[in-house]
Amino acid sequence: MTDKYVIARLEEKGHRFEVLVDPDLALKVKEGKSVNVDDLLVGDFIYKDARKGLKASPESLREVFKTDDIKQITLEIVKRGEIQLTAEQRRRFAEEKRKQVINLIARNAIDPKTKLPIPLKRIELALEQARVSIDPFKPAEAQLEEIVSKISRIIPIKIAKAYVSVRVPSEYASRVYKSLAQMGEVKKQTWMNDGSLLIEIEIPAGMQQELFDRVNGLTKGSAQIKIISVG
Repeated sequence: MTDKYVIARLEEKGHRFEVLVDPDLALKVKEGKSVNVDDLLVGDFIYKDARKGLKASPESLREVFKTDDIKQITLEIVKRGEIQLTAEQRRRFAEEKRKQVINLIARNAIDPKTKLPIPLKRIELALEQARVSIDPFKPAEAQLEEIVSKISRIIPIKIAKAYVSVRVPSEYASRVYKSLAQMGEVKKQTWMNDGSLLIEIEIPAGMQQELFDRVNGLTKGSAQIKIISVG
C-alpha cells in the first residue's frame, strides 16, 4: 500500500469487501461531501482480499448491495466501512480536522462572562488540557457541541449568536448586503429616508470582529455597526 491509495473495508452478511481508494477523497465521503467517484476509486474491482488480489464474487455483491455497479458499491463501502490509513495519514487527517474544529469553535463560541470571542490559541490550549479526542472521519460540525462541553471545564465558553444592526450608506448597500448574507441570517432590511440601508443580521457570536472588519473595509469606515445582543 502507498500513500496514493488505501483500502476501504466493509464486512457484512459474512462477506468481506475491500476497494482501493484515494485517502483524501475517502475522508470527504466520510464527512458526507460529494466527490467524483472516478477520482475516488483506484482500479476497477471490488475485492474480498485486496492484498492477495482476490475479487469478490458478483453473487456476494448483489446479495449485500443489491447491485453490481462498482461506483455505487465503492461509495457504500467507504461510507459504511473502515478506511485502513497509514499512521502518517491518520496523523495528517487528525491535525487537519483539529484545525477545522478550533476555527469552528472560534467562529461560534464566546466567553459568556465578557461576551467576546475566544482567541484561537486559548481554544487550542483548552483542547490539550481537556485531552479532547477529535475524530478525523467525523464532520467538525457534528463534534462541536460535545467538544465545547468538554473544554468548558477548562475555560468559560458558550456557543452563541450575535444580533447585529448595520446601517450602510446607499452607495455601498448592495455590496455590503451580499457580503453579510454570506456570514449569517439577515433578519430585517429597511431602506431609510436618506437612502441608507439598515440591516439586522444574526451571526455566530465568534464572528463579530470579522463582521466589523468586513463592513468597515467595504464602506471605508462609513457604516454604523451596533451589537444588539449576544447570547
